[in-house]
Amino acid sequence: QVQLVESGGGLVQAGGSLRLSCAASGSIAAINTMRWYRQAPGKQRELVAAITWGGSTNYVDSVKGRFTISRDNAKNTVYLQMSSLEPEDTAVYYCYAVIATSSRPSYDMDYWGKGTLVTVSS
Repeated sequence: QVQLVESGGGLVQAGGSLRLSCAASGSIAAINTMRWYRQAPGKQRELVAAITWGGSTNYVDSVKGRFTISRDNAKNTVYLQMSSLEPEDTAVYYCYAVIATSSRPSYDMDYWGKGTLVTVSS
């Protein structure tokens, strides 16, 4: 069974920084795309950043130049370094990954973490 567990959320003042981590565990054969999403109160979940197995990245316009996504394939972990945080970044941040398990290595499935809360005060 595969699990994604996020960590690193918390309360930070505007202009500050946080680093989120998401570790995948279980019987994993391969992890393809890894993404960070966020959902603010009363809003739809939005894609924040994505990274392929090879390291290609893309970002939503609102975080470009402030957030950096990275991954450590040896540790099955994806990170989101967030800088120059703004109150508008307040949300629950979710990790997502496309994973092939050891029992079905040719079949990709979507997995989600339970989320970590980031609160940015003004």
